[in-house]
Amino acid sequence: MISRRNFIKTGSLGLAALVTDVGANNVFGSFTAGYISNRPEAAKRNFTSKAVEETIKSVTEKLTDAKLAWMFENCFPNTLDTTVHYRLLDGKPYTFVYTGDIHAMWLRDSAAQVYPYLRLVQNDEPLRLLIAGVINRQTKCILIDPYANAFNDGPAKGEWMSDLTDMKPELHERKWEIDSLCYPVRLAYNYWKISGDTSVFDKDWEKAAALIVKTFKEQQRKDGPGPYKFQRRTERQLDTLCNDGYGAPVKPVGLIVSSFRPSDDATTLNFLIPSNFFAVRSLLQMAEILKTVYKNETLASECNQLAIEVHAAIEKYAIAEHEKFGKVFAYEVDGFGNQLFMDDANIPNLLALQYLSCVTDNDPIYLNTRVLIWSDSNPYFFKGKAAEGIGGPHIGFDYIWPMSLIMRAMTAKVDDEIRYCVKTLRDTDADTGFMHESFHKDNPAKYTRKWFAWANTLFGELIIKLLNDNKLNLLNSL
Repeated sequence: MISRRNFIKTGSLGLAALVTDVGANNVFGSFTAGYISNRPEAAKRNFTSKAVEETIKSVTEKLTDAKLAWMFENCFPNTLDTTVHYRLLDGKPYTFVYTGDIHAMWLRDSAAQVYPYLRLVQNDEPLRLLIAGVINRQTKCILIDPYANAFNDGPAKGEWMSDLTDMKPELHERKWEIDSLCYPVRLAYNYWKISGDTSVFDKDWEKAAALIVKTFKEQQRKDGPGPYKFQRRTERQLDTLCNDGYGAPVKPVGLIVSSFRPSDDATTLNFLIPSNFFAVRSLLQMAEILKTVYKNETLASECNQLAIEVHAAIEKYAIAEHEKFGKVFAYEVDGFGNQLFMDDANIPNLLALQYLSCVTDNDPIYLNTRVLIWSDSNPYFFKGKAAEGIGGPHIGFDYIWPMSLIMRAMTAKVDDEIRYCVKTLRDTDADTGFMHESFHKDNPAKYTRKWFAWANTLFGELIIKLLNDNKLNLLNSL
């Protein structure tokens, strides 16, 4: 089986097929680009969206940077081309989404992978049904086990069935991560707001919403450690939990424990602040759905009250006076007064708080934190010959995640900062035309995961955002 961290490609340009015969090249807009598309041929794509294809054509016609246009064409449709598996079950759409080179469905990844297509569903009914199918499949996953982060496409004997936790055949992995329950809410809420369709909000979704609230409350640990525990026989410290599988101790203060980070690494201090922020946002979105669609005032009120409690705890326990940067958010805390100052590239992280609408873009504490985490005061900030950016312990020292550069550009206000990020993303793909999980700070040809759909689609989302923000001249002046 392929591990999320053990897919390292060194020095090969096998996917990148640069061509020298101008007559054989693809044409983007008014110029001829020296690149062959790395998309699967049309007949071998898992799903084709008319609206996505029109977006690719529209965007690439505007871009005068040949390589950037080529990368957008490769990356933006990658989720649809290679990872989605759409079907009807009892007349209802279900879509199973691979994360890429691992044929399992992460609740986080699958939601993030299709999120950039939401803006197109009003003009593409098959695409709308595909995304409705993702929501329906995620609802089913949550009802199977709200503590699991990744699922098989039906019962199977997976790689991690020997983990010491309550494994089921439908589970690929059972690492408790708050964001695994937040991402499906974000997708469903925004799907509803854009499409107006409420068909995904059936009785099962309402049951899943109640289960999310129940799970969040259990992991506030006011009545003991709760039902979840996890251990794995491994030489890798961050793949298991101490204290008989419950993790490091916390003081119940209203925050929610996340045993693992979005990277699938164990937390050091179990109150992961970016994920608690995300939980607040998700609870408010659930409350609106429950009140408006279901007329369930009781559960809506429970969501609102829990959001208020968690947010108050963030303000009390997660803000610290840093000697260099002033008031900042800690990455993790434990309620006892201990705070960890760092950031990890995986989202949700501190850098992405504004992107996820958890803080305003002019929040002074967020802005201070943003400076901290993009500096050598963040132990997982790396700067080398090829680039600077944020990584994390999942891959280890000196490996930068393109996702961190994408998110920096997403949340930047200054054109020079955006330009640096996009140019660096363009120049560190190892000439593959795709984003990767990570690359070495001194040598982009050393990278991990050649097929990582979340990062690919997120890159496409960035380019579209910049065009919508009137940054075409910036993109054409790298």
